[in-house]
Amino acid sequence: MAFRTLDEAEVGGKRALVRVDFNTPMEDGRVADDTRLKAALPTIEDLRRRGAKVILLSHFDRPKGKPVPSMSLRPLAQPLSELLGAPVAFADDCIGEPAQKAVGRMKDGDVLLLENLRFHAGEEANDPDFSRALAALGDLYVDDAFSVAHRAHASTEGITHLLPAYAGRSMQTELEHLEKALGSPARPVMGVVGGSKVSTKLDLLEHLLGKLQFLAIGGGMANTFRFAQGYDVGASLCEKDMAETARTILKTAEARGCHLLLPTDVVVTQEVKPDAAWRVAEIGHSIQPGDRIVDVGPNSLAQILDAMSMCKTLVWNGPLGVFEVPPFDRGTVAAARHAAELTKSGKLIAVAGGGDTVAALHAAGVAQDFTFVSTAGGAFLEWMEGKTLPGVAALQS
Repeated sequence: MAFRTLDEAEVGGKRALVRVDFNTPMEDGRVADDTRLKAALPTIEDLRRRGAKVILLSHFDRPKGKPVPSMSLRPLAQPLSELLGAPVAFADDCIGEPAQKAVGRMKDGDVLLLENLRFHAGEEANDPDFSRALAALGDLYVDDAFSVAHRAHASTEGITHLLPAYAGRSMQTELEHLEKALGSPARPVMGVVGGSKVSTKLDLLEHLLGKLQFLAIGGGMANTFRFAQGYDVGASLCEKDMAETARTILKTAEARGCHLLLPTDVVVTQEVKPDAAWRVAEIGHSIQPGDRIVDVGPNSLAQILDAMSMCKTLVWNGPLGVFEVPPFDRGTVAAARHAAELTKSGKLIAVAGGGDTVAALHAAGVAQDFTFVSTAGGAFLEWMEGKTLPGVAALQS
């Protein structure tokens, strides 16, 4: 996919409206995690170095179209200034006179953070008038927020019809890595898909089956597939009403030449709590009525690791078990560390994303060793489902 980047933009002396995602965790009015601020630095620094006036647009939380003081972006200006090593001005609104005056005071290389976009109902409604009010503040638009690219909002889609639009450096990195993972990947390609419910990942599974050579399914999803095949899963999380759908997916995988890896042995417990008693049980043989499946067993894990070793590309979304409750994180951690080792040795391109997945990789201590880990959440999942993201489509050449 070809898309416009900052390399194609003339920015010197121009007002660059940059859509960032500063929806950061806060504690007592202070930034608790500055990951998203840091992600925006390459784009901001690039534009400053080239003499642009950098005007930052972001949402924060869900104020539902009206000003909510506790959801102001003002507390982010100082932490961003410290990371940037340069002043960051703040405007009390993102449109109208306060924004216009603040932009009017800017010099080349200055940085300005505008107030929360979602203080106006027109943002989420993709209202043309609100889009025009935003566009009036800039000469060009830069989207550096892949995490909201699946939303057709005024600041992600509407504004792109009014100003020349380019991908920021963070957005560019995300798109390039996703293209390597699913657009034109090195084969064989393996997917790891976990999580609790098949019903929430139907689109994902159907899209991936035509692109992967191996697909490992874990978590509660795997229980639904095993139940659909006639196996007893005890008291485990299982969507029994999805059995027919699961059987259709199994047939589709076979028809498309995708080798599905489902657990043959599992870790079971009577209580899902830290350090609870557990044992390994064989699917189809030793699952008891009160057993809850909480992780893949050693033989199933070995199958997954062997498949990874045969592949050149890995796409991962969702844990293999109840990773939040040790020791039921062992399968997820072992698979993550194996993927990381293959990646570090140059044998694998590994791309992962989704909130639980990112948390699991950090818990395993290997997030930095994957080729790319997306923190985009919903946008990452919709991309994996093959859906068109409005914010990305607007940047295509």
